[in-house]
Amino acid sequence: VSGMTRLIPAVAASAVLVVPALSIGGTTAEWVIYNLINSIKINVLLAIFNMLPLPPLDGGRVAVGILPRSLAEPLARLERFGLFILIGLLFLLPLVGDRLGLDLNIFRWLVLEPARDLSRAMLGWVGVGV
Repeated sequence: VSGMTRLIPAVAASAVLVVPALSIGGTTAEWVIYNLINSIKINVLLAIFNMLPLPPLDGGRVAVGILPRSLAEPLARLERFGLFILIGLLFLLPLVGDRLGLDLNIFRWLVLEPARDLSRAMLGWVGVGV
């Protein structure tokens, strides 16, 4: 599933979020609301992660498609190493940063914080504060 397609279930979940509170009572409504909120958060997180401009992620393919050929070709050649680069960026870079006393957690900067902000905005649209 592409990165941007992941936003469709998140938007749908936020659109129906108010229904359980109005039509279902008690703990069942709480359970449904809790799961809809989690659906929004997970789908937004996956959408943002998948749009990182690194092949083989969708964002990498988009970047290859819109960059000039002189930049797109080297980026496209990274695809076979993309998983290793991703592991390095997500796990090894923060580990090295901890050793050096630096905050090198780019996953938090590029994915977690934007996902948190977008999820909060989507929930705010329907009047749910998280």
